[in-house]
Amino acid sequence: MSAASGQDKEAMQLMAEADKKVKASGSFLGGMFGGNHKVEDACEMYARAANMFKMAKNWSAAGNAFCQAARLHMQLQNKLDSATSFVDAGNAYKKADPQEAINCLNQAIDIYTDMGRFTIAAKHHITIAEIYESELVDIEKAIAHYEQAADYYKGEESNSSANKCLLKVGHYSAQLEQYQKAIEIYEQVGETTMDNPLLKYNAKEYFFKASLCHFIVDELNAKLAIEKYEEMFPAFSDSRELKLLKKLLEAHEEQNSEAFTEAVKEFDSVSRLDQWLTTMLLRIKKTIQGDAGDLK
Repeated sequence: MSAASGQDKEAMQLMAEADKKVKASGSFLGGMFGGNHKVEDACEMYARAANMFKMAKNWSAAGNAFCQAARLHMQLQNKLDSATSFVDAGNAYKKADPQEAINCLNQAIDIYTDMGRFTIAAKHHITIAEIYESELVDIEKAIAHYEQAADYYKGEESNSSANKCLLKVGHYSAQLEQYQKAIEIYEQVGETTMDNPLLKYNAKEYFFKASLCHFIVDELNAKLAIEKYEEMFPAFSDSRELKLLKKLLEAHEEQNSEAFTEAVKEFDSVSRLDQWLTTMLLRIKKTIQGDAGDLK
């Protein structure tokens, strides 16, 4: 018998013992004679079983055992222990059942927010957003959880953490063609970072992204926005990003696909374009008449 299956078996025995204790605590005599003690013992057994299931890499069983412990902690009014067990359950389920992981993390979040622990609630909203991003590929739901995390961080004055979440919201909103929302976020984060000596270098990137979103919607809007950003943040005027934007505006006005592609290639040869920027630039290029829709 392998070590893993031995641990699995031992964990199952512990679960059965814990179940018995819980039943006994609920009986009339059990309740009179140390019912709470039995529940506490059961809690400990579920947690031990969960860790054995983890060692055996039986993630669903580990998640279930942590959930049982979390519910008993709640029964005993140990709110913090309950929340911690729900988080442990979520982390175990993440490896086997993403939707169940989200359910457990949401239960932990409810406890943390009820206790006024908003920073830790925000952290778990980010974990849920990441599961929606990578496992369940539901970008709308990922956005909602990043927004909630940003709200909680702002309320706790953790502005740089809030901005990180907002940038994720901006990134995905633009991908989903919700340009106005993306623009507002990039402008807001750009304005809060441009006065910070450590972060102002990033501000030009946010104003660049806002400009591209404007450009997809309307060329004139983009021109006005760019003028506004230059006034607000003079360092933007000397940036390679702004030089590119001006070349693109000119090519777009002239409906010149070749000039547009040339400007993009020149920029890309120094600063590699990521997937997001490439997508946005292609969307702008497609608005040039007779365009083939690529950047080659």
